[in-house]
Amino acid sequence: MGALLQRWFEARLPPADSVTLTQRTVYILPTRPGLMLLLTLAVLLVASINYQLNLGYLLTFLLAGTALVGMHVCHGTLRGLEMNLIAPCAHHACTSTAFDIKLTNQRRSARCGIALSLLEPQAVNGQTGAERHWAWTDVPAQGSSVVQVAFTPLKRGLHRLPTLTAETRFPLGTFRVWTVWRPAARVMVYPAPEPGPPPLPSGAPRAQGAGTAARAQRSGEFDGVRGYRRGDPLKNVLWKKAAKAGEHSGDSAGLVVRDTPQAERQDLWLDLRQAGPPDLERQLSRLCAWVLQADRLGLRYGLRLGAAEVQPGSGQAHKRQCLEALALC
Repeated sequence: MGALLQRWFEARLPPADSVTLTQRTVYILPTRPGLMLLLTLAVLLVASINYQLNLGYLLTFLLAGTALVGMHVCHGTLRGLEMNLIAPCAHHACTSTAFDIKLTNQRRSARCGIALSLLEPQAVNGQTGAERHWAWTDVPAQGSSVVQVAFTPLKRGLHRLPTLTAETRFPLGTFRVWTVWRPAARVMVYPAPEPGPPPLPSGAPRAQGAGTAARAQRSGEFDGVRGYRRGDPLKNVLWKKAAKAGEHSGDSAGLVVRDTPQAERQDLWLDLRQAGPPDLERQLSRLCAWVLQADRLGLRYGLRLGAAEVQPGSGQAHKRQCLEALALC
């Protein structure tokens, strides 16, 4: 029943990445210490009436007035506060994803003891009874502060950020003031890369046309040799030709290496059908690990996911395109 009521309450909240807390969106209830204080005040009042203790009346009403002032200050700590979400970057599944929330205070007094957390705490390693983790901050007068909240997405895809809650018990801890916030932003969650994946598959021949042949003719790389490039293995260097070039030119700067046209005519295709296990999630996890590995090696690679296909390329933008295709597959 409690879960159904909470889902109904969340469905009534309009999604927004920026919100200003008002009296309609801030709630207040006494805490356990607050209830104990109320019981203590009732006992003091009854004892003062029974024994006609003037000092008892003074103490009772002094404590009651202090509690009322604390209630007003506690409610005002959240009321009027501006909260703005800073959209998070894409992350992999089953890894902690942190996003920032900017709290802005327009009034001339500071707001102290404000905490933010997920409305529904996440279980750690599948355990039940997860503990809620709070991020605490103080917002200076006419200033702002940034709070970082983290959660762990368990599935790939494009997900809405979880519902958040903010609360304070400042200054006495006798009242709890809280609000519920439902962000509208979404976060892209990539598949979790497979730990220890198998080696990358072999490349497929790349089609070459007249344009490619013309470029090769202009570059002078038809004779099976070409100039040395940084990163070429030393075993491919033709030392005899390098020595002859050094005799004629007087230096040894003109190093040449064996050309590997077959390697240059190959594209690395990462195909879903080559990803091994029949389980789709495990296949996507392996492809994700291969994409990261190919990007680290600086290779030119493409991605095939059934009917969907990402043409071969390289670089950060290409890697992000491949990971997004895996996330939305």
